[in-house]
Amino acid sequence: EIQEEISRKDDRLLALLKDVYVESRDPPAQVKDQGGEYLPCKHEEKRLTKLGHLEALDVKKVPKGKISIVEALTLLNNHKLHPHIWTAEKIAEEYSLELKEVTSLLEFFIPFSVQEFPTESRKAIKAT
Repeated sequence: EIQEEISRKDDRLLALLKDVYVESRDPPAQVKDQGGEYLPCKHEEKRLTKLGHLEALDVKKVPKGKISIVEALTLLNNHKLHPHIWTAEKIAEEYSLELKEVTSLLEFFIPFSVQEFPTESRKAIKAT
């Protein structure tokens, strides 16, 4: 039965398919520049990342004025641990960033720290 149903032609569906008309057009042709002159291309100056032992986790080169995720976490942690050494000015110079952006980064992005309380000072919560 299934084979007969598959091989049987349905005239009503065939008539509906014949009524379908598809028209397609190519997009308008792109205007090519005359004379073979090329528009100037902005080449970004890149720098190697400073990742240390986390090098395998991140990109190798970033544009000047930008930092990678691992670098951002590293510099935030360095500033948190040694703020007198890793000042905003030193970070801006070290990572080729603008001082204003580094100041905002240090102000608004603070890495959190996990603190564990000693078990002696913990109060047990009794079930009610």
